[in-house]
This record gives sequence, C-alpha cells and structure tokens, in this order.
Amino acid sequence: MKKHKKYYKFIPIFLGLIIILLIAGLMMWDFSPKKISWGVTFSQEYAEKELGLNWRQTYLAILDDLKVSHLRLSAYWNIIEPAAGQYDFTDLDWQINEAAKRNVKIVLALGRRLPRWPECHDPDWLKALTSKEIETRQLAYMQKVVEHYQNNQQIIYWQVENEPFLEYFGQCPALDTAFLKEEIILVKNLTAKPVLVTDSGELSTWLPISKVGGDILGTTVYRVVNNKYLGYVRWFLPPAYYYLKAALIRTFTPIKKIIVAELQTEAWHKADTNLKIMTVEESFESMDLKQFNQNISFAKRAGFDEVYLWGAEWWYLLKTEKNFPAYWQEAKKLWP
Repeated sequence: MKKHKKYYKFIPIFLGLIIILLIAGLMMWDFSPKKISWGVTFSQEYAEKELGLNWRQTYLAILDDLKVSHLRLSAYWNIIEPAAGQYDFTDLDWQINEAAKRNVKIVLALGRRLPRWPECHDPDWLKALTSKEIETRQLAYMQKVVEHYQNNQQIIYWQVENEPFLEYFGQCPALDTAFLKEEIILVKNLTAKPVLVTDSGELSTWLPISKVGGDILGTTVYRVVNNKYLGYVRWFLPPAYYYLKAALIRTFTPIKKIIVAELQTEAWHKADTNLKIMTVEESFESMDLKQFNQNISFAKRAGFDEVYLWGAEWWYLLKTEKNFPAYWQEAKKLWP
C-alpha cells in the first residue's frame, strides 16, 4: 500500500495535464459547418463619401462580378428622411430592386445607429429637436421603412440598430436600453420576419444584447485592430471562443441563431487618414492577402453558417483605382 501512495501525489499533475491537453485540443478544433452562406455589407454612404467611388457602379460590380448571394444594406435615416416628414426611398429602392433581379437575399438595417462611421447617420434637422422628439420621429421613420418593404420577399431579416452596446465607438447619444426594446417591439408588430441584433464579438459577452428581444444575434469578428497608443494589435482569441460563447448564448437565452454580421476583410486605417489615401503597402499592416484568407478560414472554423464580409467597397477601390485586384479575386471564390 505504501508503495502505491507515492504515486498519488502525481494524480493532480496528471489531471492538470489532461485538462491542458483537452483545452488545447478544443482551442485548435475546427467547427466548420457543411454549408456556409456568404454575404457582404454594402454602404452607399461609405462608398461615395469616404472612398469617393461611384456607389451605383460599385454596387453593380458586387452583384454582377462577385455574384454575391447575400447582402446587408442600410436604410440610413439622413437619406430616407432628408427633411422632416419627407421620405425618399429612391436610392434604397434601386439597391433592393437590383438585388431582387438577381435573387439576392437581403438583411436590411434600420434605426439611428447603423454600419459605418459615424455610426449615427442623423439628418441635419434633428439638431433642433429634443431627445423625446427625436425618439418619436425615429419610430415614425422606422415604421415607414418597414411598411415600405414589408412585402419584399428578398428581405430575410430586419436589423435594428448596429452594435448599440458598443457605446464608446461612434458619434452617438448614450444608449437607452428601454428605447432599444421599444424599437424592436415596433418592428415585430409590423412584420413576421426575424429581427437581427448585433454586438461586438471581441468586446462583449453577448448577454445584454441577447435580452432586448431580438431573434438572431449578429457578431463581429475582428483579428487586427489599431490602437492609438499600441499601434496594430492582433487578437489572440481562437475560433473555439466564438463557438463556445455561441453555444452558451443559445442554451441560456432566447437567441437560437447566431451569425457573423461583420467579418473583418478590410484594412484598419491609421489615425488622421482613411483607406482612400492609404497605399496598398500601408494597408498590409492590418490586412494583407494572407490575413484576408486567414480571417475567412477563422469564421469557418468558428462554426458560423452565415457570414457577411466587411470591406467590399474597399476591394473595389483597390481593384479599379490602385491596380490591386487580389482581395476582389479571392472573394469571388466564395460565390462560384
């Protein structure tokens, strides 16, 4: 008996090694689904105002050259209601009609905070209103958008706001969670289509956003970011982090479907500059072709079956104005 006791002290070590090996194996595990629906986000405002592109030409190239099957579009408030009570759906109608001609499925984002800087795309006339008046006007604009498109068969989800809990990012008022819930209730009362809500994949637990009444959760997946003090920083989180977090959310919250609403496939610009003026070589610091493909592979391995890539307008800029079509050509492989 004494002879065996000397081995007991090694049991915790053996158990610790087994746990370490299990964790290491899990972190490297490939959770790729059998089929993935790939899409892109397109922003009329970003293409035109920041990149200086012909936005319609860019959009048609995404449809006809990339041949995407899924799109995430935005009903920017400043474009839809340029003057109080006067609604203009011309540009968004054109985008949705062109997508419908090609049977492209659409996620339509609406609300005050939507994709692309400055996040809140406010019409100028809001400046004269009180916070309460703005809320009333916002709900009216959202109702107009849903009613205008509620019978459109190409729209598969309504996205309400964009990463509302990421308050420190963007030029937006402080989050009012009660009002966010009111927005979601409004949309749900107008349509039977699912409501998508979004949050950061790296900077959030997803618990607060999972409790506001959405049906589907859309996460971001970023691998390289820029910090004004540290420069470019690479996230160390493995695919299993997203897979396990998604499993927990589906188990303990009403959310049962989780997608990638924003997969980083665009360079992160440095302070006081933008991607229009950055050289291709400068953009390689955060997004070279290797990183581009690694990010796509990462989203697969994390187990997501619906993924929207971020940066198609930038790929088009590089292709048409900087003689660098590599990202565009790589992306085309996702829609054979």
